[in-house]
Amino acid sequence: MINEKNKRVGYSLKIKDPAFKKYINQSKRWSLIFSLILASIAVAGFFIYGETSIEMDNPQALYIGLAIGSMFVLIAVLQNLSRKRSKTWDGSVIDKRIERKTRKNKIDGREDFVLFTIIIRSYDGKIHEKSAENDDTIYNYYQIGDKVRHHGGLNTLEKYDKSKDNIIFCNACSSLNDIEDDYCRRCKCPLLK
Repeated sequence: MINEKNKRVGYSLKIKDPAFKKYINQSKRWSLIFSLILASIAVAGFFIYGETSIEMDNPQALYIGLAIGSMFVLIAVLQNLSRKRSKTWDGSVIDKRIERKTRKNKIDGREDFVLFTIIIRSYDGKIHEKSAENDDTIYNYYQIGDKVRHHGGLNTLEKYDKSKDNIIFCNACSSLNDIEDDYCRRCKCPLLK
């Protein structure tokens, strides 16, 4: 009889499941739709402002709205192109760090936060970092020496040895799931274990 935990060693072949391709395509589509909605709101808002304001008239206000709306659409297009160009690679966690940082904010002038980072060296020698603010879940999930695979298109990491884990991250939506689950409770994509 095969030990259930031994099945969790290795990279999962479930990455080829059509659910992942469907998820990527839906994400691209929703990104463009959301940017078009924001662009429409910006154009309409500035047009109305230009019609009702004594400070700025149309077409100047309309041009500003068009520029801001175009920026939203451009960001969505660039994000989708970046996702498409993302490649799959393998590497190892080589270091972890915790940094206490401060930044300016509008409410009281400053905000303190903790940045949790894991550092990965891909087998081609490139250094990659994955960080989270005020959340040590990913930091604690990966240990120095863990082998990982970055899945292109999804821009997520899969750990090679998941045999000692109680949790697993969905490689589509990054939701945290119980290791015993077979499908993500949020997006329903298969969990790579």
